[in-house]
Amino acid sequence: MPTFAYEAMTPQGKQAKGTLEAKTSDDALAQLRQQGMFPTSVREQKTKGGPTTATEAAGKKKKKGFSLSLGGVSTKNLTLFTRQLSTLQDAGLPLLRSLQILEMQQKPGKLKRTLTDVCEDVMSGETLSNAMGKHQKVFSRLYVKMVAAGEVGGVLDVILQRLAEFMEKGERLKRRIKGAMIYPAVVISIAVAIVTGIMYFVIPKFQEIFNDFDVKLPGLTIFLINASKWVAGQEPGQQVPGVVWIIFSPVLIFMFFKLLRKTQFGKAGTDIIAAKLPVIGTLIKKTAVARFTRTLGTLVAAGVPILEAILITRDTSGNYIYEKALTKVHDSIKEGESFAGPLRESKVCDSIVVNMIDVGEETGDLDLMLMKIADNYDEEVDVAVASLLSLLEPFMVVILGGIVGTIVLALFLPLVAMIESVSGGSSK
Repeated sequence: MPTFAYEAMTPQGKQAKGTLEAKTSDDALAQLRQQGMFPTSVREQKTKGGPTTATEAAGKKKKKGFSLSLGGVSTKNLTLFTRQLSTLQDAGLPLLRSLQILEMQQKPGKLKRTLTDVCEDVMSGETLSNAMGKHQKVFSRLYVKMVAAGEVGGVLDVILQRLAEFMEKGERLKRRIKGAMIYPAVVISIAVAIVTGIMYFVIPKFQEIFNDFDVKLPGLTIFLINASKWVAGQEPGQQVPGVVWIIFSPVLIFMFFKLLRKTQFGKAGTDIIAAKLPVIGTLIKKTAVARFTRTLGTLVAAGVPILEAILITRDTSGNYIYEKALTKVHDSIKEGESFAGPLRESKVCDSIVVNMIDVGEETGDLDLMLMKIADNYDEEVDVAVASLLSLLEPFMVVILGGIVGTIVLALFLPLVAMIESVSGGSSK
C-alpha cells in the first residue's frame, strides 16, 4: 500500500508532519480528518527504484513529449470548469476522477494542458491546491487559497461554487463597463477617420482652387492647409506622414500606458489622477470598492484567515490607492486593532462602507456585510456608467460639431473673398 507524507494543523493550531499508509490521497486526507487534523499537504512518497505505483508510472509516461502553450485561459472557461468541478464533487465523485472527466471534455488549449498536469500531480499524491499553485497564469493566488481552504475544511464543493459565483459577478461587472465604452469608442474612431479623410483628400483640392484665384488666405485657412500637408506627409523634411501617426498613435499610447503601469511610480500616479477625474473618478472608486469587498468577503466566507485574506485582496485589487489602504488595515489587525479604524482614516471609502464593516466586525458577520456592500456598489456602478454615457454623448456632439464647423469656416472664408473679388471685378 502506498505511503503518504503529510503536513497538517492539529486542533490546537500546531504544525504536524508524518507519514501514513492509504490507498489514495483522498483516503489519506480522510484519515487525517478523522484524527481531528486539518491537512495542508499530502504527497505520495517515492521509492528509490522508480515510481511507487502503476498510476504514477503512467503519469510519468504521460509527461513525456513536448507541448507549446499559446494564449491564455478566458475567465468564462475557467468559471465553467470551476462550476462543473463543484457539481461533480457535490455528486460524490472522487477528486481525481472528476478532474480526469473535465480534462477529457476540454478542447485543445491552455486549460486542457494545465488540467493534464494537475491530474498527474494529484495522481502522484499532491493536494489539488498545490497542483493548481504550479500554474499561476491559469489559477490565481486567490483561486488557489480558496481551494486550499476548501480542502482543509472538507467543503471543496461549496468553496468551488462560491468561487464560480465570485468570478461570474466580477466578469459581469467588467462586461458592463466595457460595453458602455464601445459606443463612444466607435463614434470617436469613425469621426477621426472621416476628419483624416477630409484632410488627406478634400483640403488639397481646395488649396489648388485658392492658388488658381490667388486669394489672400485667412490665418485659420492657412492653419488648416498646413495641417492637411502634415497629414499627407507634404511638409518640407517630413519623413513619416501624419496619417501614419494617427493610425498607430492609439496603439503606441496603449503600450506606453501598459509599460507605465508596470512601474510602481506609474501605477500610483495613474491611479491617483484617475480617481480625481470628474465622473470617471467616481466610477473607478465604486468599481474598486465593489471588487475588493467581494474578494475579501468571498475569502473570509471560505475560511481563509483574515490576515492572509487581506493580503490576497490587496494584491488582486488592481488599484494603488486601495492597495495602500488595505496594507494599513492588515498592519492594524496584526497589532490587534480593528478593520474599520484604518479604513476610515484612509478616506478611500464612503462612511456607509466603513460603518457596515464595523457592524460586521462586531456581529461576527463580516463576510455577509462585505458581500452586501459589493452587491450595492455593483448597482451603483450601473448608475455611474449610465451617468457617464449621458455626459459623453452631448460632449462628443459638441466636440465633433466644433471640429466640422472649424473646417467648414476655414474653407468658406476664402470662398467669400473669391466671390467678392469676382463680383467686384464684374461690376467694374
